[in-house]
Amino acid sequence: MGLQLRAFGAVMKAGRTILFPPQCLDCGAGVAEDGALCPACWREAEFIGACLCDTCGIPLPGDGGNEAGLRCDDCLARPRPWTRGRAAVVYAGSGRRLVLALKHGDRPDLAPALGRWLAAAAAPLVAPGMVVVPVPLHPRRMLARKYNQAALLGAAVARIHGLRLEAAGLRRVRHTPMQDHGSVGDRFANVEGAIRVADRVRARLEGRPVLLVDDVMASGATLAAAARALAEGGAGPVSVAVLARAVKEGKPGAAVTEPPE
Repeated sequence: MGLQLRAFGAVMKAGRTILFPPQCLDCGAGVAEDGALCPACWREAEFIGACLCDTCGIPLPGDGGNEAGLRCDDCLARPRPWTRGRAAVVYAGSGRRLVLALKHGDRPDLAPALGRWLAAAAAPLVAPGMVVVPVPLHPRRMLARKYNQAALLGAAVARIHGLRLEAAGLRRVRHTPMQDHGSVGDRFANVEGAIRVADRVRARLEGRPVLLVDDVMASGATLAAAARALAEGGAGPVSVAVLARAVKEGKPGAAVTEPPE
């Protein structure tokens, strides 16, 4: 019976592939398997390698070597309210287009594949008993967008690593403008006090390590507000994982503040 079911599943998969051939996540060109990029879009995707800031995940010059705990200039100048961080890709090229498609292009179908990228990047941060918590949307923005892209990514990461997901662990208590303009100081002021731990999950987060998930990090203001809220709510050490990290063009290790957070 088991062999028959497997054979039937293989036939169904083959039929689905014929009817709906796999397409590139970004441009829609034909590819060999679901969740892949075509060669052109793959070349544009800047996956972050071993040499990175251990705090915010931004790529740094060099090959990584055996140096652990490297920190970028921004993290040295502005201490972060979390312990470690990782990002899957640079916010540029096909990586940028995919983030924008997921966030603003009504493409929640991208989340499983992009979540696998994020889960791979976040693997060094995973700890026993860790809880995955996405950066929340304000209800007004949730009503307009219909879904929280950070929660979709967080669900994929939690599933792959066998972690508990608290999709509503944080809530926005104040509606804030999009973080796509203004100085670094303006961005931090914009989200100050805007995020809180949800009362009904406070006990489940008490003392437990948290993996805070979002789609993109520029200045880190939104993640900082969320990490501080988790600390104030009694959570254990917080690590952050984002799909994309914004950098200044041609300047590895230098953050840029233009992308919306």
